[in-house]
Amino acid sequence: MAEYRKLGRTSSQRKALLRNQVTNLLYYGKIRTTESKAKEIRRIAESLIAMAVREKDNYETITVKAKVARKDADGKRVKEVVDGKKVTVYDEVEKEIKKDKPSRLHARRQMLKVFYPITSVPTANAGKKKNTVKVDLPQKMFDEIAPKYADRNGGYTRIIKIGQRKGDGAMEVFIELV
Repeated sequence: MAEYRKLGRTSSQRKALLRNQVTNLLYYGKIRTTESKAKEIRRIAESLIAMAVREKDNYETITVKAKVARKDADGKRVKEVVDGKKVTVYDEVEKEIKKDKPSRLHARRQMLKVFYPITSVPTANAGKKKNTVKVDLPQKMFDEIAPKYADRNGGYTRIIKIGQRKGDGAMEVFIELV
């Protein structure tokens, strides 16, 4: 018996399809797909969530000093003239950052091998490129999804059958995070 479903696709197409579906499942929390695809998606998604649960608290907080450009009321950089040239004024600010320990860094990189990059567009600015935001999906996994499942031993997803598709009769399902 095979270890995985081939889904009628070549290996590169299958990998791209599953990466896309897993990325959307973990970003939106629920997707609609066929039953066989959902069962393959479940395998990948559950392993990623288990990895995030294992590594969620594996970081250290450190304080660093950073130079930040001073800004005026309009949000533009403040400049002053030094030796006849306009130079941006910088302030030193102390920031606390999370520094991943090696095993969490490895887990983050393993997740990035699966996830596609996501850019979020606020509804107020639909159609405009200016205010798009790149979503850090591994960070979302560690901060939002992993604490939700910390006391759970597997079974992070649920498959709900919704009936056959009209065109080809394939069984359609919702796969969602529990």
